[in-house]
Amino acid sequence: MPLNFIENTLQRGADLTMASTDNELLYLVDEHDQVLGSCLRGDAHRQGLRHRAVHVLVFNAAGEVFLQKRSAHKDVNPCLWDTSSAGHVDFGESYDASAMRELSEELGIRGECGLEYLFKIQASALTGWEFVQVYQCRFDGELTLNPDEIVEGRWLAPGVLDTLISRSPDDFTRSLRTLWHTFRKTI
Repeated sequence: MPLNFIENTLQRGADLTMASTDNELLYLVDEHDQVLGSCLRGDAHRQGLRHRAVHVLVFNAAGEVFLQKRSAHKDVNPCLWDTSSAGHVDFGESYDASAMRELSEELGIRGECGLEYLFKIQASALTGWEFVQVYQCRFDGELTLNPDEIVEGRWLAPGVLDTLISRSPDDFTRSLRTLWHTFRKTI
């Protein structure tokens, strides 16, 4: 099979993924995270509209944090290391419910994991105009990585992650770098 056929097929698959996520309905919020209405995900990103997202840091009993490497098909930050789990808050959904949904969809974590709210990051150009609620939980079971979202995962000691971010910041999403810095200051 010719390589250009494979590349075109992969690109069409990526385009379909992006098209389907562009049509997700999100909260449209003001500068105080008050709901103004709804907007499409694609519009939120293209027009710089304020919307909501969640990030979850999953720790194991050894105190290591799980990081995911984003799929090459992701329209934002492809192939970069990111938090354990992350995603947009769908319209009609709470931040807490979104965090639990993302854990299930991306890592196969269902049920009780001790999800705990940590802090909130204000929407800005740095966050892609997302208000980001950050959570943590502990999980020692087997993770089931969603191959549409994640190409690789890794458990890292916090000090190792600090070193990796300082040495190679461009290997990590801006969101991860921002919230990890805030997390490390709060502990």
